[in-house]
Amino acid sequence: MPIRTIIYEDNAGLRGALAALIGGTEGFELCGAFESCDRVVADAGALKPDVVLMDIELLGSMNGIEGVSRLKRAFPHVEALMLTIFDDDERIMNALLAGANGYLLKKTSPAKIIEAIKETLDGGAPMSPPIARRTLQLFSTTQKNPNQSELDTLTEREMAVLGTLAKGFSYKMVAAELQISIETVRTHVKRVYEKLHVHSVSEAIAKAFLKK
Repeated sequence: MPIRTIIYEDNAGLRGALAALIGGTEGFELCGAFESCDRVVADAGALKPDVVLMDIELLGSMNGIEGVSRLKRAFPHVEALMLTIFDDDERIMNALLAGANGYLLKKTSPAKIIEAIKETLDGGAPMSPPIARRTLQLFSTTQKNPNQSELDTLTEREMAVLGTLAKGFSYKMVAAELQISIETVRTHVKRVYEKLHVHSVSEAIAKAFLKK
């Protein structure tokens, strides 16, 4: 089945380029490309995407972070991948807390965007290298995490898996890095979800590492 994708981007030229990329790549199907995410929940209900590519600053009354939040509340199974120029701590944190499954900068190459979409569907949390570094910096502080009691329930291996995913690794890359099988990675992630009461890798990363 093709990967059904919706694009939200207010720059008409970039929106057209992304539409051409998605629509012209084998194994993908472009469901829609819009300048505003004000109707994101209705769009997802009608068009049934697997993945949404979401800018942050958009036309209309809602920004992309709020759009992702509403999308994930209504359709938690739809993957949301941020594609933006912003790399500041606040937007990164808020996007991940909203439920974004990955965070890419607009300078990302077309091939990497396609690869990131596939990684997202495989359970990864793809991030542009500068974003992965910022995320690591955000949780390198010794400040006590408000979710510490839940974090204390995670095993050393579960924390290792989550920390590796926070670098933007896919499940396959985590398995290679930690020298375990992909199924073992999936088992660890499932247990992390249960212990942290979350539903996505990015939400787990945000809850475990990002300080409010």
